[in-house]
Amino acid sequence: MKRIIILAVALTAGLSSCDFLDTEPLSQITQTDYFKTETDLQLFSNPFYNNLLDKNPYDDQSDLVVCQTLSDEILGGNKRTVPNSGGGWTWTDLRRMNTLLEYSSQCDDKDVVTKYNALTRFFRAFFYFEKVKRFGDVPWYDVQLGSADEALYKPRDSRELVMTKMIEDVDFAIDNLTRDVSTYRVNRWAALALKAQFCLYEGTYRKYHNLTIEGGNDYSYYLDLAAKAAGELINEGPYKLYSTDNPDKDYLTLFAQEDASPDEYILAIKFDYGLAIHHNATAFTLVPTQGRPGYTRKMVNMYLMKDGKRFTDKENWQEMSFLEETQDRDPRLAQSIRTPGYTRIGKEEVLAPDLGCSVTGYQPIKFVQNPDDSGGNVDRNDRSTCDIPVYRLAEVMLIYAEAKAELGTLTQADLDISINKIRDRAGMPDLDMNVANASPDWYLSSKEYGFTNVTGDNAGVILEIRRERAIELIQEGTRYEDLVRWKAGTCLDQELTGMYFPGAGEYDLTGDGEPDLILYEGDTKPEDQEGVMIYQIGTDILLSGGTRGYVSYHKNIERAGYDETRDYLYPIPINERTLNENLTQNPGWKDGLSS
Repeated sequence: MKRIIILAVALTAGLSSCDFLDTEPLSQITQTDYFKTETDLQLFSNPFYNNLLDKNPYDDQSDLVVCQTLSDEILGGNKRTVPNSGGGWTWTDLRRMNTLLEYSSQCDDKDVVTKYNALTRFFRAFFYFEKVKRFGDVPWYDVQLGSADEALYKPRDSRELVMTKMIEDVDFAIDNLTRDVSTYRVNRWAALALKAQFCLYEGTYRKYHNLTIEGGNDYSYYLDLAAKAAGELINEGPYKLYSTDNPDKDYLTLFAQEDASPDEYILAIKFDYGLAIHHNATAFTLVPTQGRPGYTRKMVNMYLMKDGKRFTDKENWQEMSFLEETQDRDPRLAQSIRTPGYTRIGKEEVLAPDLGCSVTGYQPIKFVQNPDDSGGNVDRNDRSTCDIPVYRLAEVMLIYAEAKAELGTLTQADLDISINKIRDRAGMPDLDMNVANASPDWYLSSKEYGFTNVTGDNAGVILEIRRERAIELIQEGTRYEDLVRWKAGTCLDQELTGMYFPGAGEYDLTGDGEPDLILYEGDTKPEDQEGVMIYQIGTDILLSGGTRGYVSYHKNIERAGYDETRDYLYPIPINERTLNENLTQNPGWKDGLSS
């Protein structure tokens, strides 16, 4: 059984789950017939890209972006339950990796063997990073297993062991993958980005969760590795931030162009209209049945003024109209949501935010393409073709700055090669470390809007780096994981509101002096006007104060709150614990089985 290899699309077996025990292979060949050539190894490893990389990070919900239906993580309580199966506890891809590593030596070209072993070990580290984030301790497997192997039923290994093995894997990948730019294929630089990413996660998780493991490394060990990996990529890598010296367009263009920028994108997922490989980013924000995503007012408040001053230090910031609050802000705001004067890429028609497509009114435009792209079908469901980033240089710069700040070793020179390059691309003033630490932002450190557990001499600059991370990486699938590692899950309990309206009346959202929205009270609806949205307060639109206030689509939705004793880790599925009685459940999750 162990010597049967299942070809590319036929390998569907897992490790300890039922699919491994019950699924018969659709096509079989013996291991002696395969893994002979580079083509064999490439075909066998290709599914790693499709199966593991996130192709739709733009729809993740958090305290910064919400949809019509809130995620279970935001709803909390009994909306989060222990599943019978699934729930992220799947091991099929790991078995495939260990299969390749076991038999790759049958290829006579040893350089090819090293190349694909390095690629596979990159993905094994990537695979286990996802598992550690989700479950904490997990079993480590680095050999191919058959259904009779006793190792299938072992307990979970400590996250310290798993992280140590992940570092061994990613270091092998760093040492043996190509240094050449290969935007859609893993290279040495992608491996450095992965290492920086998971070491930052582990270091900050251990720091803010006060996690110590007997005989293990402390948080500073991982933060140091993160800073070194990110620093090496910044200083020695062949990448630079995408820029045409147009700060009012470059950020938007970066994410909407058909082909990934080889300058900034270290690794990207390729989409292609001719090959019918699409995603749904454009329709997600333009079609009202696709989720009605919207940035929260908290997110919009985080953008600085164009001169670098804090928006939330302005008088009457809480009750500013949409036209007022969007004036003279960080140019990335107008490149992330529809603001006054917005036009689609390649078009001239000025468009107002569509409250029918956005539950907060702050309608996203990141990843929204030119309507002529994808054969003119880009606005249809699942027809977007702009490439999706996996790793890009800006994130690596953010990792570098955060790791150094959390270590207490950050200097102004460090900010100048990281955060300030990102700000320069956006046309924003530099971040001054001394100024930030002398006056930490009250908004970012408040219970109502920010983080209360950031302390110490570097608190101010850490908060500013978190601001920059939120703005630069919005809709790139990082926010919920950030809240977890910062032990800030209660941010999901903060208000999920949108635009402010002082009451019934006409509202200009484009800045042309003409109404784009009419809100009314009572049963008498105003006369229809072409291109004008007309909503009844309390029925078509909910406001936080009843007849006035912030758009509050979810005000009547009960949220149980983030459970600090349970929700930072996901539960082990019931069937897996039934099959393997050595698997313990994560704290706080009740599944009816013994602990």
